[in-house]
Amino acid sequence: MPDPTPPNARPDASSPFTDPLLPSGEINLPDLCRRINQRITDFLVKDAETEALRSVQKHTRIALGVIEEALKKYSLTSLSLSYNGGKDCLVLLILYLAALHNHQPSPTTPLQSVYIVSSHPFPEVEDFVNTSSATCSLQLSRYNMSMKPAFTAYLQEHKEVEAIFVGTRRTDPHGEFLTHFDRTDHGWPDFMRVHPVIDWHYVDIWNFIIHLQIPYCPLYDQGYTSLGGTTDTHPNPALRRQSVSESGTSKVIFRPAYELMADNEERLGRDWERKGAPPPASEVTIGSTEEPVVDGEVGKSL
Repeated sequence: MPDPTPPNARPDASSPFTDPLLPSGEINLPDLCRRINQRITDFLVKDAETEALRSVQKHTRIALGVIEEALKKYSLTSLSLSYNGGKDCLVLLILYLAALHNHQPSPTTPLQSVYIVSSHPFPEVEDFVNTSSATCSLQLSRYNMSMKPAFTAYLQEHKEVEAIFVGTRRTDPHGEFLTHFDRTDHGWPDFMRVHPVIDWHYVDIWNFIIHLQIPYCPLYDQGYTSLGGTTDTHPNPALRRQSVSESGTSKVIFRPAYELMADNEERLGRDWERKGAPPPASEVTIGSTEEPVVDGEVGKSL
């Protein structure tokens, strides 16, 4: 069993919370859901001191409403979560656990989830996926293949799954036409995609993580802002800075991911983005065709 101790969360001077949201020791799923729900409730009832936090509060309320709607439409056994340890699906996971606190009956068994592994995964990502999924009681199904065949295999092995929570945001490739609930496009295995954080901006994601003291993958502290594989992902050049040592030598270092502000700079550390090329198949939004379709015709996403 993986070490359940998560990496340290980033301190936030403006946050009233002083301890990491995810505990380092063992905790059962109902108690974890209660802990997360209480912290998010405390965050939402307070008057935000900045416009940035007011934005996060607004998006949090909307996302929780979407998750609660999904929990009314689908049984817990027919729901799953797409999880790869990245910042967006991490936020989604925390919101899902918060909403489950109010779900009856309370979940007592691990939650269904699916992890599409990169062809060249970072060890840090693998470690974080292992620790966070253990802490959060995820029953993680891993697939070392591209997205379409991976989801096809997953649904064949989990025939009860009807809907999958996905951490897609509107600025993701082919995510511009998505809504909170979208069936997969033609050519994909059929399931309902649920997008609670679709309208969150990059800064909203990080303000939520930092303010609530959520532990995250340590690569983000090294300047990585969008995580792919080791062969095509680098620290974001927009976060580059030079550091001069006491000996007078200089070296390139990178500011942490949460210091980036612009949505359109999020993927500058990805080779295909820097070359101005279209995203590879592994980067296409889950369940979306290259050209969104409706009723089999090119147009808008389903």
